[in-house]
Amino acid sequence: MKIFTYIVLTTLLLLSCSTTERKETFQLLPEPKMLTIDLSGQHLLRLGVPDSSLVSEKLVNAIPKAIINPDEAYRLRITPDSILIEATTEKGIYWARQTLAQIVESSDGNSVPALEITDWPAFRIRGFMHDVGRSYISVDEIKKHIRLLSKFKINVFHWHLTENQGWRLESNVFPQLNDPVHYERHHAQYYTVAQAHEIAEYCRQHNMLLIPEIDMPGHSAAFVRAIGHDMQSPEGMKVLKRLMEEICTEVFPDAPWIHIGTDEVQFTNPSFVPEMVAHVRGLGKKVISWNPGWAYRSGEIDATQLWSYRGKAQPGIPAIDSRFHYINHFDAFGDIVALYNSRIADAEKGSDNIAGGIVAVWNDRLLPNDEQIVLQNNFYPLMLAFAERTWCGGGSEYFDKNGTILPTDENDAVFNGFVDFEKRMLWHKKHTFTDEPFAYVKQTNVKWRITDAFPNDGDLLKSFPPETGIDDTYEYNGIGYGSHNATGAGIYLRHVWGKTVPAFYKNPQENHTAYAYTWVWSPKAQTVGLWTSTQDYSRSESDLPPPRGKWDYRESRIYVNNNEIMPPVWENTHT
Repeated sequence: MKIFTYIVLTTLLLLSCSTTERKETFQLLPEPKMLTIDLSGQHLLRLGVPDSSLVSEKLVNAIPKAIINPDEAYRLRITPDSILIEATTEKGIYWARQTLAQIVESSDGNSVPALEITDWPAFRIRGFMHDVGRSYISVDEIKKHIRLLSKFKINVFHWHLTENQGWRLESNVFPQLNDPVHYERHHAQYYTVAQAHEIAEYCRQHNMLLIPEIDMPGHSAAFVRAIGHDMQSPEGMKVLKRLMEEICTEVFPDAPWIHIGTDEVQFTNPSFVPEMVAHVRGLGKKVISWNPGWAYRSGEIDATQLWSYRGKAQPGIPAIDSRFHYINHFDAFGDIVALYNSRIADAEKGSDNIAGGIVAVWNDRLLPNDEQIVLQNNFYPLMLAFAERTWCGGGSEYFDKNGTILPTDENDAVFNGFVDFEKRMLWHKKHTFTDEPFAYVKQTNVKWRITDAFPNDGDLLKSFPPETGIDDTYEYNGIGYGSHNATGAGIYLRHVWGKTVPAFYKNPQENHTAYAYTWVWSPKAQTVGLWTSTQDYSRSESDLPPPRGKWDYRESRIYVNNNEIMPPVWENTHT
């Protein structure tokens, strides 16, 4: 038996996208909108793949029943004698190929059933953002993410190229931007123009829209160090306009969009943003800006990206939802529940005003290498949850309403939906992400009992009745305390964003102690792994690491069969 004292856990959930019953052996992710299977017919494979002479692709005028985003819609028809892909554009053809590849990969290698799929995305923007301004990520790693995520119909790579810590894009006009002396991290590590072309072409080959971001006028200390002028000054604006000409015409000539930031800054020059928007538009680009950021009216910007709870979609301006999508704040098991179940911008599907969503990885804390960025941010599992939600649409409520707790009723549709998603995701962990850092294991089988919180009057070492015996109810100082079920491998007692996001306790209070316990059954005596953590600080906070010999600053303790499990020896500690 394990007894966890004040341990932070959480969970996941899902809603199915398919309107028909899926064959049990299929591992389609995201699930298609419409799927019909004819089990009486089988299409034979040759050496585990379709015979290319029997596969045809055809551009058509329309995909019937595709009610939104028809340029990405497709129809896939498999008969015993042929495989036909139909779409209105090459985008739809590409997505159909990904679906066919998943069908073949999850087959027995000999045949696939006759079927017909009609499919289309609920949202036109389904993306991920890497903050390479703070932490350089290698070209090969970025290309790998593009390649792998395109298999799941992710279609946008948002490339955050500049930050206070470094200007990560080569400039032949102002080479001082790339002088090692002007970097605070990853000195002189930047992307050459040739590498930028390489990544742009790789995006094109994988049906992915590239959105480069040059953050202005904030997050620009690297620019100031190199150029010697603030961006909002007349001298700084002159340099920045020439830089944007180089970036738009020479570095990213084929990119239709440029992101200009405008977040977290005090505007000292009221003409800066309007002039820069007009300048970039004059170079043939559409312009995206963070919201909150500069205050735009309809027509003054081409799209906004919502980044904080205060970010709001505006009529007449397409919005990209990144609120609650900063995965550097996420728990490995908890927040994936809310991310999966959350409606994009609280909408059932996209519209003129709601374009979709982007998951962001902010590297405020320096991690040692690319693998740790992927691993510690739980990147691939969260992106698969987001891929399904942005393609399928729907969801139960928004992130700040449904929260991170998985239903405990195993007959609940939300619970069963997540079980199905988890099964498919773990299949792809084994088959698609075989050699990749994939920080997720099955959690829908993990059951907890968590007590009501006991008031400790600020004494974090005070003992309470659960330490002398496990029961469903307790009495302490004449007051009754209950316990309640929870499901999942990561349960937030109180969310890192406080009461904004619902967690296990509806009204968590300071100076209280909670107890959580579960059972792990083993058929024999053996040594097994234990993945455990208490409150951990997100990758965007500057909190101190735990003291030596402690799990955290809350005196959390962990026991297995009444034997206390001590924390590891932290590499970084504070005393």
